Amino acid sequence: MTDSSVPAFPANFLWGAATSAYQIEGATTVDGRGPSIWDTYCRQPGAVVHGDTGDIACDHYHRWEEDLDLMARLGLRGYRFSIAWPRVLPDGRSVVNRAGLDFYKRLVDGLLARGIAPMITLYHWDLPQALEDAGGWRSRECARWFGEFATVMFDALGDRVPYWITLNEPIGASFYAYSGPHAPGLRLAAPAIASAHHLLLGHAEAVQAFRSGGYAGQIGITLNFGPIVPATDDPADVAAAERADALSTRWFSDAVFAGEYPKVLVEFWQPICDFAFVRDGDMTTISAPLDFLGVNYYKSWVARATELPPPQSRSATDLGATKEVPPDRAVTSFGWGICPEDLRDLLLWLRDRYPALPPMYVTENGASFEDYVDPTGRVRDSERIAFVTAYLQAAAEALAAGVDLRGYFYWSFLDNFEWNAGYGKRFGLVWVDYPSGNRLPKDSYYWYRDLIAAQPRTAG
Repeated sequence: MTDSSVPAFPANFLWGAATSAYQIEGATTVDGRGPSIWDTYCRQPGAVVHGDTGDIACDHYHRWEEDLDLMARLGLRGYRFSIAWPRVLPDGRSVVNRAGLDFYKRLVDGLLARGIAPMITLYHWDLPQALEDAGGWRSRECARWFGEFATVMFDALGDRVPYWITLNEPIGASFYAYSGPHAPGLRLAAPAIASAHHLLLGHAEAVQAFRSGGYAGQIGITLNFGPIVPATDDPADVAAAERADALSTRWFSDAVFAGEYPKVLVEFWQPICDFAFVRDGDMTTISAPLDFLGVNYYKSWVARATELPPPQSRSATDLGATKEVPPDRAVTSFGWGICPEDLRDLLLWLRDRYPALPPMYVTENGASFEDYVDPTGRVRDSERIAFVTAYLQAAAEALAAGVDLRGYFYWSFLDNFEWNAGYGKRFGLVWVDYPSGNRLPKDSYYWYRDLIAAQPRTAG
C-alpha cells in the first residue's frame, strides 16, 4: 500500500500521530483524578451533541499498552499526547496525585521502549474545575498555577522527554472557552481577551521554568492557523476578513514571535476592552525564544461582512464576519474545506513573517469522514488517504522552498471524543468501537505505516 506520490522527506523527519488526554483517556474518576472544566461542561444540557462525555472516551487509561503496541506496529517515530492537569494535580495546585503522575511515567517509558519519541503537550484545554472556580484563565494567577504544574511535569519526566509543548491552540482555551462553544461555555467580552493574554503568560512561565531548570530536550508552543480571505473585494468584506484573520491566524503568533498583538483587533476591541491586563514587560516575557513552533492546520475560510451587535452586547468573537468554505472545494464531514496548498502557503508565510521563527512541526493535520466498518470487517477510508497524500505533498513543497519543517503528526491516532461534537466525528487512523472499546486499524493506518517505512531514516 506504498504511495510513490508522496516524495521522500529528510531522514531525520519525525513521523507521528497525536491525541489529547480528555479526548481518549476516560477514567475521569479513577485513581484520584479531579474534575476538569470539560467534565462539568459535558453535563450542561445541550452543550455537547447527544449529551456525550469524556467519562470513558477510548479508555486509553486502561488500554494504553494495547495502544502503544498499535503505534509500534504503525511505525510511529513520535507520539504527541497531553497531560490531564487534574489527573496530576486534582485541585490544580498543591498536592501531587502520585497515581496520576505514575500513569504518565509508564506511558513515557512504554513509548521509549518501543522506540517512539514522546512529545508532551502540557495543556490541551482540560483546566481543573477547582481553578476555574477560582477565576480560571480570566485570572492572572492562573499563569502562575500553570507554571507550577509545568514544573511538576518537568521534574518527573524532564530526563526522558525530548519535546515539550506548553499550550495547544490557546484560541480554543480562551476565545472559544470564554466567548464561544467550549468549556466552560461562557459568553464574555473583555474577560475572554484577558484569558488569551493570561494563557500566554502561563506559556511564558512554563518556558522560564524549563530554561532555569536545565532540563534536557526542547520546548515550544502549538498554535492553530485558519487563514481567512475576503469573499469579495467589497471594502466591508475586506475589513471583516482582516479582523477574522487577525484572530484566527495572527493574534497568538504575533504575540509569541513579534511581541505584540495585531493592531486591527486591539483598536476594534477598544469599546469592549481597555487591555489593562497587559502590564509592562508582559510582551517581552511572552516572546522569549522557543526551540520550535507546532503548527496545527485544518481549514481555510472566506469571510463576508455581517451586521455587528452594539458594543455592550458583543462577545469577543463578534467580529462582524461570517465564514464560508472557499468556493469549489470538497469538504470533510465537519464541513471544512480541503485546501492542501494552503498548508504550503501557511508554512511559507510563517517563515517570511517572523524573522526569528524557530523550526516547525506540523503537530496536527487530519480530517473526519463518514467512516464505517464494512461487511468484510474493514474501514476503507480512501478519502483520508487522499487527504493526507495531498497535504504531505504540500508540506514537501514548503520544504523544497526552504521551510525548516521537522515533522508531521497526523490527527488523530484514534477516533475520539471530539469536544462539543461528541463522538460523531471520526478523525482516527484507528477505528474505535465505543461500546466495547475495541480497536480496528483503518486502511489509512496501513497506508501510513507503509509510507513511514518507505521514508529514509537516520541510522540509530
